[in-house]
Amino acid sequence: MAKITASMVAELRGKTGAGMMDCKKALTETDGNIDDAVDFLRKKGLSAAAKKSNRVAAEGSIAAAGSNTVGVIVEVNAETDFVAKNAEFCGFASGVAQVVAETAPADMDALQQAAFPNTDRTVAEELTHQISTIGENINIRRFARHAVTSGVVESYVHGGGKIGVVLELTTEKPNDAVATIARQLAMHVAAAAPQYLCRDEVPADVVAKEKEIMRVKAIESGKPENIVDKIIVGQINKFFGEICLIEQAFVIDPDQKINKVLENLGKEIGAEVTLTGYTRYMLGEGIEKRVDDFAAEVASLTK
Repeated sequence: MAKITASMVAELRGKTGAGMMDCKKALTETDGNIDDAVDFLRKKGLSAAAKKSNRVAAEGSIAAAGSNTVGVIVEVNAETDFVAKNAEFCGFASGVAQVVAETAPADMDALQQAAFPNTDRTVAEELTHQISTIGENINIRRFARHAVTSGVVESYVHGGGKIGVVLELTTEKPNDAVATIARQLAMHVAAAAPQYLCRDEVPADVVAKEKEIMRVKAIESGKPENIVDKIIVGQINKFFGEICLIEQAFVIDPDQKINKVLENLGKEIGAEVTLTGYTRYMLGEGIEKRVDDFAAEVASLTK
């Protein structure tokens, strides 16, 4: 039986982040072999992660990565806001974003199998390690990666990781002016929350439903039948201006719509500038959070 020294325990802790007693036990069980002890702790981590995997993780953070022609946002969830502000958790989220930026994974499975930066672990293994170390269920929920061959991609995170945006502009003459507008547009998307890029992307059934509602309202308000269609045209254009990014009033300069901002930018640099895509995440959107009934919990303890 190999002698387990303090330096061996320290080395294993440095590699795994596990507790001192867990590291000592792992080394004892593996006769002092560091690599085997790492595997031992990973297996233990898998067990710990499984116990936590059914707990709702609706807090967390949105992290961003990339530069110039590539931009990424990633949502990583945890159970509590306290952990979401933890340096280890934030470092993990940033690392995942870096992996997405550098490897362009096709899907979540590919991301999980990619190497995690500055470790000998995959993303999946690092996730398990973080769950074991932090003690909460952690989940890589989703990611978005935008890239252009000629243009600018901007990633923006707002509110300490509560909202994330990645947006792309394509142009043959990318420069600082284009980068500045890309940044401002990403901030606009964070604030204005457009549902679609342009009116061509709005589903026909959504438009039809809105028009029908507008028609009923106009008729019930006593508007003459012969002007109802004209009223609907004006109202549907206003509707598009609210939900379509290209037609929204620019948050930074409300007198201009986004399409006009891009048109003016194109004239300034001498080349067309097109907003070709964006993704906006809000932390925890769509996740059903658990609501504890404290009275019921107390009552159950008295039975």
